[in-house]
Amino acid sequence: EVIVAIIGANGSGKTRLIKAILNLVQYNGDIRIFEQPIRSVLHRVGYVPQRFEFDRHFPITVEEFLLLSLGHNSRERIKTVLKETGMEYVRSQLLGRLSGGEMQRVLIARAILGKPDLLVLDEPTSGIDIEGVKDFYELIRHLNTSHHVTILMVSHEINIVYKFATRIVCLNKDLICHGSPEDVLTREVLQKLYGKDVIIREHPHEYTHHHL
Repeated sequence: EVIVAIIGANGSGKTRLIKAILNLVQYNGDIRIFEQPIRSVLHRVGYVPQRFEFDRHFPITVEEFLLLSLGHNSRERIKTVLKETGMEYVRSQLLGRLSGGEMQRVLIARAILGKPDLLVLDEPTSGIDIEGVKDFYELIRHLNTSHHVTILMVSHEINIVYKFATRIVCLNKDLICHGSPEDVLTREVLQKLYGKDVIIREHPHEYTHHHL
């Protein structure tokens, strides 16, 4: 099981690649998951979108929201995934009152209801405060290591990706490179991805960038 991070500047094709993998957009070529056509294995895939739009005034609780995606699972499964994501305490709360970080964890809980083999996340830490980002990635690593879920995610947090991902895919319209973080995250590659505005800090793998 691996954690694969897709990185690149805005407009580089990251979200479109994710949507193609999930069969949500038209594309040319042949995409296979677990060596099978996409349609035949989507039940083995969990997905957390970049933005989840809903009416925050709609009176639905977290548990009721998860029941909508329950499928063949039991209510006990809802309790399990909420505990797994640290969200037991919001089970009876209204969905619209959750913070950004709480909402993302609930969306992960929904995505893992069916015990997927692959979890796909598009910019999963959007709307999460800085303090919560590291805890969020710890949850992702827990799902990867303890439940043997392969993770594929789009991210812009290069520092954290370096620490958590096992493989990096670099996009800028085309595939720039892929490999381990140690091999991929070089000054030259980052400048190809983000331009000359990449700033290299003292630590060789502490990067920051602008215009993302």
